[in-house]
Formats: sequence, C-alpha cells, structure tokens
Amino acid sequence: MATLAETASKLPRKPSSKVTHIPGESGLPVVGFTFQFLRDFPGLINRMVEKHGPVFRYRAVMQDVITLTGPDANEFILKDSDHNFSSKKAWDIILEELFPNGLMLRDFENHKVHRKILQGAFKKPAMQAYVEKMNPRFDKGLSEWPKGNEIMFFDHIKNLLLNAGAELFLGIKMGQEATKVNESFIAAVDASLAVLRLPIPGTTWYRGIKGRRFLEEFIGSLVAEKRRSQDNDFFTQICHSRGENNEELTDQEVIDHMIFLLFAAHDTTTSTLCSLVYRLAKHPEWQEALREEILSLGTDEVTYDDLEKMEKTGLVFRETLRMHPPLPTIPRRAINDCEFQGFKIPKNAAVGVVPLHTHYMEEYWTNPYKFDPERFSPERAEHKKHFYQWVPFGGGHHKCLGLNFAEIQSKVFLFQLLRNYKVEIRSGYEMPTQVVPLAVPKDGFPCTLTPLN
Repeated sequence: MATLAETASKLPRKPSSKVTHIPGESGLPVVGFTFQFLRDFPGLINRMVEKHGPVFRYRAVMQDVITLTGPDANEFILKDSDHNFSSKKAWDIILEELFPNGLMLRDFENHKVHRKILQGAFKKPAMQAYVEKMNPRFDKGLSEWPKGNEIMFFDHIKNLLLNAGAELFLGIKMGQEATKVNESFIAAVDASLAVLRLPIPGTTWYRGIKGRRFLEEFIGSLVAEKRRSQDNDFFTQICHSRGENNEELTDQEVIDHMIFLLFAAHDTTTSTLCSLVYRLAKHPEWQEALREEILSLGTDEVTYDDLEKMEKTGLVFRETLRMHPPLPTIPRRAINDCEFQGFKIPKNAAVGVVPLHTHYMEEYWTNPYKFDPERFSPERAEHKKHFYQWVPFGGGHHKCLGLNFAEIQSKVFLFQLLRNYKVEIRSGYEMPTQVVPLAVPKDGFPCTLTPLN
C-alpha cells in the first residue's frame, strides 16, 4: 500500500480544473483574475467573499483555486486531521527546481522525520548562541546606515539580514565568499517569480538556476568540515542533529535544507521587519514605549533571557503580524476527495486559506483595521477566541519551525535599533505593500534614522 507521501507525488503537476461546482468565477480567458491577484489581493478576496460566501473559487496564475476563509477553514486545511492535503505539490510549481526538498516541500511521514531532525537547530542552547551573534552584527550594521536623511529601509534591512545570515546560518564571515553566496541566493529567490522558465543565458531563470548550483557546490564543500565541527551556527547544528530513531541527514539533504532555510528565514524576516518599523514610525507612542522597555534592561547587548522581559515588544510583534502576515495565503493540493461544510473538494484540486483575511474578520477582532497591540495582552487576549484565528506562521504539521527564531531575531534587531535611533516617516505617509507572493513595500519604505545621542 502506497504511503501518503507517495500518493501525493503521483498527482499530476497541474491541478484539477473540475471545480465549477464551487461558487465563484473564472475571470478573463486564460489569465482569469491574475492581475487583481497581484495588484490587490486583499480586495479580490473581500469581493469574492462578499459575492460568493466563505468558500469560493477563482482562476489566477494559470490555475483554478478553491479558497476557504475563516478560522474553521484554517483548521481544516492546516491541521489536516484526515491527511487530505499536500504542501509539497502546492509549492512544487513555484519552488521545486530552485529550493527542492526543503521542509515545506515535504509531506506526511517524510516531513515528520525531517522536521524532528531539524528541531535540534532550534533548541534553547542553540538559540542562546544565535542571540550572542546577532547583537554585534545588528549593532555594527545599523551604525553603517546613513543618518539624518531618508533611506530605503527595505534595501538596507535586506542586505543586513543577508550578511547576518551568512554568519548565523552558514558560519562564514563577510568577504568575497559571503558576497558570492548572497548574490547567488538573491538570483535564486528572484527566479522563483520568473514567468519564462527556460535556461537561456541572461534571463532571470538562468541566473537563478546558476545561483542554485553555486550554493549547492559551496555548501556541499563544507558539509564534511561541519560534521566534525563544534561551531554553534545553524549549519553545524543541522549536521549534528538526529531524529527519534537516531536518523541523520545525508549530505544532499543537509544542502537542500540549508538553502531552503536561508530562503525561508531571510525573506519572511525582511517582510516582518519592514512592517514592524513602519508601524513604529507610524505610531511614535508605541516606538517610545518600546524604547523605554529596552532601555530599562540597562544593557548594550540583550541576552536570550532578557527577551522574555520585552513584553510590549512582543505585543507589537504579534499585532504587526496580524496586520501584515508575510505569507498572506497558504496553498495546498488535495490528495483525496474530501468535504468542508458541505462543499466537495475533488482530488488534485488546488486549495488555499487566507491568513490575511482571517486577521481582519470583525467576528474575532475589535476594530481590525486599527493598530492595537494591547489586543494581545493577557487582559484582552482577542487572539484566543479560536486556535486558528492568528496564523501568520501557519499551523498544524507544517507550522513554521522557525517561529520562535523569527520573534527572537526581530526583538534583537529592535533592541539595537530603538536604543540608539529614532525612526521617522514623512507626515501622512502610508506604506504601499505588494501583498503577494510575499508582503513587501512597493516603494522601498523611505524613512529617516536619527541618532538619540
């Protein structure tokens, strides 16, 4: 009898189009609602819900998608108690050749084994070591940013996180080697959005595949050394981690996981920090409250244990991710015929849930369009009405393994930023956001850093 992962792997590459029994629309011939999907994803989802209800279909990016909205839908898809949905098949179309065999591109039994092994790199001793490395890297990086004049925050934080990632994840210092790694990584990420996917020299896809090959060779050349090492970077931790039955990763599996972790951690944290700093600049009273909290720690370098004391920073982190989840929609592929609230979902259908929509539902959130970190305080605890109403990190089997790391990294960055600098934006500025596939500022997010001393 075939395993669940094998069943998923045998599905056609292209999802089923036999979904017309679901209320919805196909839009324009061929392209469907692709332009609306890319330009105004929240508006598209809101219009579909208003017209067709909480379960609907639409066509975008060359496929028909059944979309389920709300916390119950999130639980049905993400918890996936009956093992009806594949993450791998949903993401393969976009990521397979560039980031193959990452944790998000594994399913069921196979995913469980690999997740258990990778958890070793996210345990407390490892996290403590990561925090020690983050402090000087962020402090030095911020000191080199221009002050007193507008900068494009997106460009600066992207570069800072790339440089920090080279050291934190791979254990390599900045220099020509790290620069080449970063260039190759950026080429691979850019290629994940390429429309023309042919290996023609000069194209985005060609550069991406070339970048992937370099990363494989470079990381592969270090695996043996890392297996012998006792360093405290992610690379070494993953090489030493073991599963429940003492399983260890092969060299190729280490390579695939490291490249995918670089991708997953860098892009989502870039998105999150852009949104966090924008909200703090937009709401200076919260910026000042966090600064007071940070200065009350009385230290130049925050420790792992100090992070728990940054309670207001935690509230702002959660509220920012409610309003600006890095991944606004989470795709899956049905591997069996199944049913949700009377709607039949056929095998091989493309299915998606929308954290961004859930995060603004008035049934669960008071004044959802208002920035209100206190809604996550123990006294109000608005996020506890339904276990799947706040899902910026997904949920269930595939809940982001690095969710604690993301909060830690964000807190360390904000600690180093706010204890030294005031962040300001132009009066009346509203950050325009490209929501899909990942939430990032369209204009680079112009802001000004002013030294406090």
